[in-house]
Amino acid sequence: MLRRSFLASAASSGLARALQAGPLDRAVRILDEATASGAVAASSLYVNRRGEVFRKSFGAARSPDTVFLLASITKPMTATAVMTLVDKGELSLDDPVKKFIPEFTGGQRDLVTLRHLLTHSSGLPDMLPENTELRRRHAPLADFVKGTCATPLLFQPGTKVRYQSMGILLAATIAERITGKPFREFLRQTVFTPLRMAHSSLGLGGRKINETALCQVIGDVDWNWNSPYWRDLGSPWGGAHSTAAEVGRFLEYFLASDSRVLRPQTAASMIVNQTKGLNEPRGIGFAVKPGSFGKACSASTFGHSGSTGTIAWADPASQLVCVLLTTKPAAESRILGLVSDAVAERSS
Repeated sequence: MLRRSFLASAASSGLARALQAGPLDRAVRILDEATASGAVAASSLYVNRRGEVFRKSFGAARSPDTVFLLASITKPMTATAVMTLVDKGELSLDDPVKKFIPEFTGGQRDLVTLRHLLTHSSGLPDMLPENTELRRRHAPLADFVKGTCATPLLFQPGTKVRYQSMGILLAATIAERITGKPFREFLRQTVFTPLRMAHSSLGLGGRKINETALCQVIGDVDWNWNSPYWRDLGSPWGGAHSTAAEVGRFLEYFLASDSRVLRPQTAASMIVNQTKGLNEPRGIGFAVKPGSFGKACSASTFGHSGSTGTIAWADPASQLVCVLLTTKPAAESRILGLVSDAVAERSS
């Protein structure tokens, strides 16, 4: 398909002005007003519908290629890398975690499988009780793994869905133990390189923090989202950096039905409900709950959001992809939902 790229970053572009006066004008206006008021320091919007691409940066993001900390959009990327091992037969979704992490054993831990880790149904907590202390002392990921192996499960594995970053950590740890490679390198080789995501990395990828969009965090502690420690920890649940366009490329892969990364049937399985009968639908690494993204999105929409102020989703019914990266923490902002609604209404 011939891709027509509409680069709206140039204010003098007549085409950019025409687009802003069209279906995306409300989304652009919301972001223009948010950055002009100072509520959002920087943001980047990417929209693709059937090969027609719109890109625009706002505020301190001087280019659509500005790199942001993705936070939990990292999770489906991590899950995708892990699933390459399933495709190769080196791992099964029904393998018990203890097969690869022997220290994760005892009681109901013996029941936890890779499937539970990747669908948020393991019983593990989102964050460890000692999370703040670990970050304060700049603990390595190995200490988070050790804590996860010791922390009590919150419920019997497979009986409910409850969001759990520590389950994603263990899934990445399994991949490291199978391959013998640092997970950040494994993610680069299996996902970023095949999808031509040259600006994407788990951790800083050799950049300086001031070469990325800085999160709007309160307080000056040396373990917050802008700290060298956190930015380069490479947490597989939230430590990836990328541009809006490259996150869009990642989502577009799951609409493409090709084998650059996964077998087509494996990719298709990740973006549909894998927790039928439980309290919440979840895909493999992806959020698939209807209504999680734009109000006008179809029930088949999949994606993820991030606490640093990011959201990314794709609607197979309309072949619409939307990525919005901002510096305003999601808990303090309505921008993600407002813009998603505006973009989704474009195709309703």
